[in-house]
Amino acid sequence: MAASLQAAATLTTKVGMPARGGNSSLQLRSSQAVSKAFGVDPSAGARLTCSLQSDFKDLAQKCVDATKIAGFALATSALVVSGASAEGVPKRLTFDEIQSKTYMEVKGTGTANQCPTIDGGVDSFAFKTGKYNVKKLCLEPTSFTVKAEGINKNAPPDFQNTKLMTRLTYTLDEIEGPFEVSPDGTVKFEEKDGIDYAAVTVQLPGGERVPFLFTIKQLVASGKPESFGGEFLVPSYRGSSFLDPKGRGGSTGYDNAVALPAGGRGDEEELTKENIKNVSSSKGKITLSVTKSKPETGEVIGVFESVQPSDTDLGAKTPKDVKIQGIWYAQLDS
Repeated sequence: MAASLQAAATLTTKVGMPARGGNSSLQLRSSQAVSKAFGVDPSAGARLTCSLQSDFKDLAQKCVDATKIAGFALATSALVVSGASAEGVPKRLTFDEIQSKTYMEVKGTGTANQCPTIDGGVDSFAFKTGKYNVKKLCLEPTSFTVKAEGINKNAPPDFQNTKLMTRLTYTLDEIEGPFEVSPDGTVKFEEKDGIDYAAVTVQLPGGERVPFLFTIKQLVASGKPESFGGEFLVPSYRGSSFLDPKGRGGSTGYDNAVALPAGGRGDEEELTKENIKNVSSSKGKITLSVTKSKPETGEVIGVFESVQPSDTDLGAKTPKDVKIQGIWYAQLDS
């Protein structure tokens, strides 16, 4: 034990540690002396530190770049999975081009919801006087606006832009009917058959959704080719056999969904519209204009604007005016 204490005291004295009760201070060698003692060049250590810092910066930059690439790849894969097309709206095709495509070539491209276009032709209505038969009449809406009160206070009712809530199934197609060109240059068309209605729902800026039945049923349009139009029938959005959440319908279901207390409160005026369903039709107006025709193939295209009422919820709500603008295509067969 005494030998161990003596060895510890000797080691403390050699390294310069102060003895108990002594006044000597701690003596530290310089970093250069320490470096020489261990055989290390101080400048090399500095270069080593700088090199490590540079490597860490390069690694961090590579990580950032890799993150960006991964994010871009994820966004790209999301677009692919969702079916989004980098080209946006598909190119409008002619009737023959559409007919030459297979089902799989058309599926998911949006082409099935588009009306054909004309390759060539003249920028006017160039058909001779006579009687024709319209076939393949197609109406493709490109804009839906609804007349409603503005979001701002005291703003007068006006046609507001809407957001389409329906899928690409709102185009009317395969419509047929007689078409006549008079000697004075006027034309007349009567709608007889075809896919002449489509249920559509749009959303106003305030969030209100407006359903309506886009149609041109029983249309009788006449006038100059630059602007001809007329009225058409707008059937009820719901049929008479449709039942509301309380089981009330036009031709079936309950007559009243509210208990009848004394005084007959169930048939008060404010509840009459809810209890008595109204499935009557209304009227709309449309104006068509010819922009190009091709007599060799019997094709004609143009634009249209239609104004019709929206759904009334079987008479419970006041209908809103819906303005529909778009393009149309037809084939005239003599």
